[in-house]
Amino acid sequence: MGKKGKNEKKVKGAEKTAAKMEKKVSKRSKREEDDLEALIAEFQSLDAKKTQVVETTCPPPSPRLNTSFSAHPEKDELILFGGEFFNGKKTYLYNDLFFYNIKKNSWVKSEIPNPPAPRCSHQAVVVPQGGGQLWVFGGEFASPNGEQFYHYKDLWVLHLATNTWENIKAPGGPSGRSGHRMVLSKRQLLVFGGFHESTRDFIYYNDVYSFSLDTFSWTRLSPSGSAPSPRSACQMTSMPDGSGVIIYGGYSKVRVKKDVEKGTIHSDMFLLKRDGKDGQEKWSWSRVNPSGNKPPPRSGFSLAVGPAGRAVLFGGVCDEEEEETLEGDFYNDLYLYDTVKNRWFPGQLRGNKTEKKKRRRGKKGEAEGEEAEKEEGEESPQGPTEVIKEIVTEDGTVMTIKEVIPGAQEEEEEEEEEEEDDDSASATLVEPCPRSSAMATVRQGKLFLYGGMFEVGERQFTLNDFYCLDLHKMDRWEVLVEMDPKTQEWLEESESEDDNEEEEEEAKGAEGKEDEESEEESEDGEDEDEHPAVQEGETVTDYQARTEQYWLGLARTNMGPDVKDKKVTKVALAMAKVFYEDQ
Repeated sequence: MGKKGKNEKKVKGAEKTAAKMEKKVSKRSKREEDDLEALIAEFQSLDAKKTQVVETTCPPPSPRLNTSFSAHPEKDELILFGGEFFNGKKTYLYNDLFFYNIKKNSWVKSEIPNPPAPRCSHQAVVVPQGGGQLWVFGGEFASPNGEQFYHYKDLWVLHLATNTWENIKAPGGPSGRSGHRMVLSKRQLLVFGGFHESTRDFIYYNDVYSFSLDTFSWTRLSPSGSAPSPRSACQMTSMPDGSGVIIYGGYSKVRVKKDVEKGTIHSDMFLLKRDGKDGQEKWSWSRVNPSGNKPPPRSGFSLAVGPAGRAVLFGGVCDEEEEETLEGDFYNDLYLYDTVKNRWFPGQLRGNKTEKKKRRRGKKGEAEGEEAEKEEGEESPQGPTEVIKEIVTEDGTVMTIKEVIPGAQEEEEEEEEEEEDDDSASATLVEPCPRSSAMATVRQGKLFLYGGMFEVGERQFTLNDFYCLDLHKMDRWEVLVEMDPKTQEWLEESESEDDNEEEEEEAKGAEGKEDEESEEESEDGEDEDEHPAVQEGETVTDYQARTEQYWLGLARTNMGPDVKDKKVTKVALAMAKVFYEDQ
């Protein structure tokens, strides 16, 4: 009894601390949000002037992050709403609405009067009632300089049959937040977690709210048991039988000292279980220990619900945080979680027989969790290699896309090995590059993946490429929209003239490479003149050793001055290996 009483006191103490913190954050953020309300009102007044629905066939949406991406409940269409874009100087928020026709592979922009204000990091859920509805809750608005935030607590529904937005006024709902999760469970929308941020403070949530689609009313749930710690950006999946929801992973941060924050990547799993009749439910939290091949810890992963209620997890980033620096390894692997069997398993692409054979051989030397990132080597067996692919943006910036690929296995006949290399190269082209925060949804057993982001040094690249994967066949990714380097813009002011001069000195060879990469149809001759040539009879190890300083300089230029030497060396060796193999 004594122990139980002590635990209850701890819980109550934690609740009091959280309540105080929330009050503190609310006071400070209220001042910021008052400033932003005027800007939001300006956007809304412009939207109010629109009185007719206007639908226009258009190119794919511009690059953006933290949108909602949902499958239409009745049609072969996908719905994309809102989002944000940051170009290094300015933050742009959107409230535009797009429909993607799967059969026609075409996009339509739909301008509907009186939409929700511009926002990102909101949540959207589709329900089949009334000809199809899209419910949207919360999210955030940021000032153009990205220093002030407004967190929404409004609830909207888009009536898909009539093309009308409706603001649902229901008291007692969650406080303003973003990064939360919302799912449909039976006839209820369940909202969990998220965060609220002001210039100086932040708070993460682990509360649960239910919105009834029958009574249009909010209820704050009080589940028994030990709840997950406060977090945002977790995976939230409804059980197929409506008995509850699964919570996995997520991200939170704490302040360790003034102006220094430390993030935590969560990899635990919980079940929020429903018992009792509808309207008289009792809810409880319990810890879940799934079996199988679990994903390595990460944040920023994409999530969707596949066939048979399986949760689909793609990509993400695992950050290595030190006191004032942040580095991350991005992923492009795929994992599935079977909610019925409580089991994780990697989403291995089957491909053709040659690729299958090669994957099985490669598995022996791989670390757990890297099965989905593949390439072949050519010498004696060695560990995975980090390989880069360079893409040149319109402003001349080199985007370095890193991929982890297994090293060479036992030697085969040279002709067969060359053929396998060709097969692998073509397979690599149809894989989304490693990224975090991609938008994902499933329709008719197919996973659709849109955009996302990755970082190169201090630069952030926001993508708008588009892929599709048949989750029944699991054969290969289909490219619906290729990544367009012209859409990559970065205007960071912190880049001094000294930095530019240093880059010019260190990357003379890289300039030739940039020109070549931006003109894919050109010959390799220019590149050969710029990079150290491979000598006759030279092995890849000899070539790497002889040209080490050159490739270190090039890798450092591309990755920036703050990246650790160990990582730069790894990428430099990979660059040298790729160039050697191309020759």
